[in-house]
Amino acid sequence: MQTLEINDNGSLVEMIQSALTRANFFNSEINGIFGTATQKAVIDFQKAFGLTEDGIVGNETWKLLSDFIKGYCYKTTENEDKKLLFLVFNLIPTDISYSSELVKNLTDGLKKRYSFIETGKIGTSTMGKDIPLLTIGNGKKNLFIGAAFHANEWITVPIVMKFIERYLDAYISSTTIAGEDARYLFNNIKLHIAPLVNPDGVDLVTGALQQGEFYANAVKISNDFKDIPFPSGWKANILGTDLNLQFPARWETARKIKYAQGFTRPAPRNFTGFSPLDANEAKSVYDYTMKNDFDSILAYHTQGKVIYWKFADFLPHKSKEIAESLSCASGYELEITPDFAANAGYKDWFIQTFNKPGYTIEAGIGESPLPLSQFDEIYSANEPLIVRAMKETIERI
Repeated sequence: MQTLEINDNGSLVEMIQSALTRANFFNSEINGIFGTATQKAVIDFQKAFGLTEDGIVGNETWKLLSDFIKGYCYKTTENEDKKLLFLVFNLIPTDISYSSELVKNLTDGLKKRYSFIETGKIGTSTMGKDIPLLTIGNGKKNLFIGAAFHANEWITVPIVMKFIERYLDAYISSTTIAGEDARYLFNNIKLHIAPLVNPDGVDLVTGALQQGEFYANAVKISNDFKDIPFPSGWKANILGTDLNLQFPARWETARKIKYAQGFTRPAPRNFTGFSPLDANEAKSVYDYTMKNDFDSILAYHTQGKVIYWKFADFLPHKSKEIAESLSCASGYELEITPDFAANAGYKDWFIQTFNKPGYTIEAGIGESPLPLSQFDEIYSANEPLIVRAMKETIERI
């Protein structure tokens, strides 16, 4: 892990501030800035756990702080050793920026708490990071949910991660989620959730990646597009390929449109790549989809509180009726994808290839990255949407 110390900033600093808060060593604002208050909290933490008291988050300090992100707590025994005691509630944070490291720790925490779920990966990113996967449920029907295809739409990651936690809590307590019996859902559908399709890009946007060869290349790409703010305007993978323009569903048409707009080379957004599926992340989603018999899919984005439900002239059985049901559950309007963005997306390719319902969910509204102050409102619309998608997949497809 990257060493953190005074004057550092970004989502990794937010992560350690959150961990220190959980450990009761930090009671200041979580702001992603490693200032004197954070340094003091780190020193106090290190002292309590018998580590070198240097105020620097190196390997040993990271290791213990990561336990608190994963939801572990410690209790002092009679001989003053620190003993692992239990898992805290509300594992998934919704008040800090996300990174691939945070998702890795939270996934480990979910697996520790709910040992019956499966965790793994669908592939690796350009930088070699895992593209994480969680599979949940015992049903014969299969629903895939992907989030953070676009880097600056990373708020979709805590949306699906919080849903996982809420759903599993409802399952083990034999209660409901969004008005539906969690055990009925669990026994009748299997969820395949890839919460972080674009880990490198998200790390760039949230400040977890601020140095190195890939960062320098991203800066170079961005310098050719001065009208797109860096890094907040970055949607692409780390090499400048827009992952939702990578799928073989009228890809050539998408390329023609984007080239006409000036995106003829790697860019922070809207570059289709040099050929379909030449980005590791898109190819990983493609391969995983080809290997599994998904009955429907949801692809999460953040542009307008709408549901895009159709591709070209394809109309899978019950797809419009299900779309109307998702709209009713969430309050999001149904729309046809605009012509300038209507090709080469994951939803487009899924509908074209499998003739099954697929939906792009545009959660929230405003300029991405959306602020976390919107999280509660966005989540309140999407918990019932996901539950309705599960139920409709069970009963209609």
